[in-house]
Amino acid sequence: MLKSIFKFMVASSLIVGGIVVAGTIFTAKSIDKAGDKLEDQIHG
Repeated sequence: MLKSIFKFMVASSLIVGGIVVAGTIFTAKSIDKAGDKLEDQIHG
């Protein structure tokens, strides 16, 4: 019983961690693209 609860906790933490990492990378890329556009406008 305890082992299955532990496995479930580990699996859910990995899934949540993966979502957080993916979200962070996606956000960073979006900010980077927005920064490039802004830079083009300033130097344009």
